[in-house]
Amino acid sequence: MKLPTHFKDIRLVVTDMDGTLLNPDHEVSDRFFQLFEALSKKGVIFAAASGRQYNSIVSKLEPIRDKIYVIAENGGLAMFGKREIVSTPLDAVTKNTILDSLGRAEDIHPVLCARNNAFVSGHSSDFLRILKEYYTEFKVIENLYHFEGEVMKIAAYHFESSERYIYPLVTGFEDSLMVKISGRHWVDISHPLAHKGFALEKIQKELGIGPEETMVFGDYNNDLEMLALSNYSFAMANAHPNVAKAARFSTLSNQEMGVEVILERLLESLD
Repeated sequence: MKLPTHFKDIRLVVTDMDGTLLNPDHEVSDRFFQLFEALSKKGVIFAAASGRQYNSIVSKLEPIRDKIYVIAENGGLAMFGKREIVSTPLDAVTKNTILDSLGRAEDIHPVLCARNNAFVSGHSSDFLRILKEYYTEFKVIENLYHFEGEVMKIAAYHFESSERYIYPLVTGFEDSLMVKISGRHWVDISHPLAHKGFALEKIQKELGIGPEETMVFGDYNNDLEMLALSNYSFAMANAHPNVAKAARFSTLSNQEMGVEVILERLLESLD
């Protein structure tokens, strides 16, 4: 681990979910909830930031869902309780153009991510089993092109490698949209301002908290923008090389409770 010399200035803690706060079984530890309560009493504010849908994030953090900021859909939506802070949906024409590109290859599974639900077509039972982990609410519909509701982002899944099989099909959108390899199997395409950094900056301004008072944990490329907004940015030991390079500090893997290890040190420094 590479650690800062002190933690006493921290007022805001922001953590990614998959590969970061969640263990390999996609669970939040009891110790995290204990540390949350102890640090909250010291005035530390928390935010969860993920490519997951809002409902999926708060289901993992149910005991504290109304006490934290939630950055969902890679920053396309940010909430505090029932109050909306950020919303940056895609327009319908852009949605269909992205679907055209993803349709150029087989074995890619697009997901239309709406505010409170997600929509998929096709009936791959293997994919639907995986989808249930990341989306607590979703529906199978006949044709994604015919969906007329608000779409916060399009997520695309490949069973082998998102970087190898999906990303090359959507690089052409990078000049006008936010394109992120958000995990080994996922690529997310969204509004150009729909990233975790944009949402975090809004939260920082609302709270009057700067980078020198912000601690951020991440593991994948969709975390890069928010890591840049923190003087206390941590890459997990299991992080993508781009994240390991960008973060100022490092901690143990999500399997080894790397977030909790650092939060223990933060709590000790505030006692």
